[in-house]
Amino acid sequence: MSFRHEAMLYAGDDELVARIEPFLREGVAAGEPVMVAVSDRKVRRLRERLGPAADEVLFADMDRTGMNPGRIIHAWHEFAAPHLAAGRPVRGVGEPVSASRSADELVECQRHEELLNLAFGSGPAWTLLCPYDTTTLDPAVIAECRCSHPHVREGDVSRMSADFRGVDAMAAPFAAPLPEPQVEPEELAFDVSGLARLRRRVAGLASAAGLDGPRCDDLVVAVHELAANSVRHGGGAGVLRAWRTAAGVTCEIRDSGFISEPLAGRLRPALAASGGHGMWLAYQLTDLLQVRSSPDGTTVRLLVRVA
Repeated sequence: MSFRHEAMLYAGDDELVARIEPFLREGVAAGEPVMVAVSDRKVRRLRERLGPAADEVLFADMDRTGMNPGRIIHAWHEFAAPHLAAGRPVRGVGEPVSASRSADELVECQRHEELLNLAFGSGPAWTLLCPYDTTTLDPAVIAECRCSHPHVREGDVSRMSADFRGVDAMAAPFAAPLPEPQVEPEELAFDVSGLARLRRRVAGLASAAGLDGPRCDDLVVAVHELAANSVRHGGGAGVLRAWRTAAGVTCEIRDSGFISEPLAGRLRPALAASGGHGMWLAYQLTDLLQVRSSPDGTTVRLLVRVA
């Protein structure tokens, strides 16, 4: 067996609960560790349906756990890895894609679904079921799930997806264009001597936008880490672009480097690792992080929302 990554198509919350319940009960009865990451509303419904068996399931609110889709793979790894290392089968349910996601978030959720196949495909076998609500999601989103999941379940029938694009394609550099900002961004070129000035510029913009102290600090640290990566690995220099929106503050770092590792920043690097900590930290501190890289250069865009 191998990692089984399966999209499950359903129509509305009632069907979701009815379809997931037997999958969860089967895992609990077999003594398997089980984790469910869906919206808090659906967590409550599932707890009611499972009754006492719910105490054997680890529930997570996807609206919090997966607010930044780049953090979800780490959450699954933290849950599954210790059990898999001990030879225990694991099963999970994760619903990162929902109609409440913004267009930018949706693209990152879809990228996350692709990267799950890379993150776990060569490791021990376990099962992850990913629900998709056909009553609320655009048909194009449903079509995309058939491309990112090797298996698709409709009703009681599970089939291999003829549209699955394959792990090799998913491991290729991701360079889909990012939308241009709707306002004129502030721009600042930097090298190693300009990092302090960059931090001051970001802090001023964040404060003016209404970010409170801790969230302002989060943004400054995340941008600094990415800019320092540009200095170390991206040709020694880069360009910051930053702008305010109704949602919060967006900052973007561009440089001439190339990120060849598609999972960069999505799994916690070992403490002794010589690199990877900056991208990891940026994912943890921001509400959305988008990476686009090709041999022509790299763009990393991040958002911190105003509460």
